[in-house]
Amino acid sequence: MFPNLDSREIATAFWPKVSIIIPIYNGEVDLPELLNCLYSQTYPSHLSEFLLVDNNSSDGTADILKTAAAEASTRGIKLHPLTENKLQSSYAARNQGIKASTGDILVFTDVDCRPQPDWLEKLVQPFVSPKLVIVAGEIEGLTGTTLLENYAQKIGILSQKFTLEHPFCPYGQTANLAMRKDVLCKVGLFRPYLTTGGDADICWRILRETDGEIKFAADAIVRHRHRDNLTDFRNQWRRYGKSNRYLHELYGVDLMKECNTYAIFYRLSRWLIKELPQKSLKAIAGKATWLDLIKTPLDLIGWQARTTGQKQVKLPEKARKIEYF
Repeated sequence: MFPNLDSREIATAFWPKVSIIIPIYNGEVDLPELLNCLYSQTYPSHLSEFLLVDNNSSDGTADILKTAAAEASTRGIKLHPLTENKLQSSYAARNQGIKASTGDILVFTDVDCRPQPDWLEKLVQPFVSPKLVIVAGEIEGLTGTTLLENYAQKIGILSQKFTLEHPFCPYGQTANLAMRKDVLCKVGLFRPYLTTGGDADICWRILRETDGEIKFAADAIVRHRHRDNLTDFRNQWRRYGKSNRYLHELYGVDLMKECNTYAIFYRLSRWLIKELPQKSLKAIAGKATWLDLIKTPLDLIGWQARTTGQKQVKLPEKARKIEYF
C-alpha cells in the first residue's frame, strides 16, 4: 500500500522551494550535531530555508541559534531563529514556523534527530506527483550502547511502517514528515494545545478532507536517539497511551488493549516456563542474543506504561482548537 520509491518515478529533477521547521526546547546538547546535519544537506541551498523555533528554552538554545544563523549566512544557507514563548507546545512552535515559512513544501523533524545528507532530496522528490500531499521518511535509531537502546532498535520502535499501517488512517510522525503547504489553508495547522498525537491528527485531517495521498520514502532517513534509561523509556510509552486516548476522543479510534494483572501474570509465567529456557539454550549456542532473553519483561514494562498513560488523561477542551493561517 505504501511502496518504496521507484527511481523511475523521480527520473525528472524536481526542486520546489522547501521550508524545514524544527521545534526546540532546551536543545543545547543536540543542536551542534543537528546543525551539522542541516549544513550537509544535498538539497540546493537557495531553494531551502531552516526555521528553528525556540519553545521557551531555559538553557543556551537561544544563543546557539543566534550564532548558528550568522554562521549559516556565511555558508549561503538560510537559517532563521524563531520563538514561541506563549505556549509550551511543540505543535504551537511548529505553527510559528509554518506561518513564517515561504516554501511550497513544509518539512518537519526534531532537534534530537540526525537527518542524513540526502534526506531532503529523497523526501521532497516524490512530490513530483501532484496526487501526493504527504510524504513520510523513515526514522532509524542512532547506534546505542544501553540495553534499552538496543531493545528499541530491535523492535523498530520509531519506524514509520507502524504509523503508516494504522488501522484507522495512515499517518507519518513529525520526526520525518513533509507536506504541501497549500493543503493547510483548507484543513488548518496543528492543534496548538494538543500535547501528543498532533502528527496523526494533522495527517488525518489532510487525508480525510482532501483527495490527496500519502507515500513512504524509505530512503529519506533521519536517525533518532533512543531512550537510554527506564524513566525516559516509560515516559515514552506513557505518551503513546495518552496520544491514543486523545485520538480516541477526537476520532473515535479504538483504545489500545489494557495491560492488567492477569495479562502480566500470564505473560511472565509463559516467559519463565517456556521462553526463557528455550532462548537461553539458543543464546548459549549463539543462535539468539541475551537481549532476546529479556524482551518479554521489557515488552510488559512498555505495555503497562502505555496503559497508564491511556487511563490517566482526558482530552482538554482547548486541545480541540485548530489554528489557522
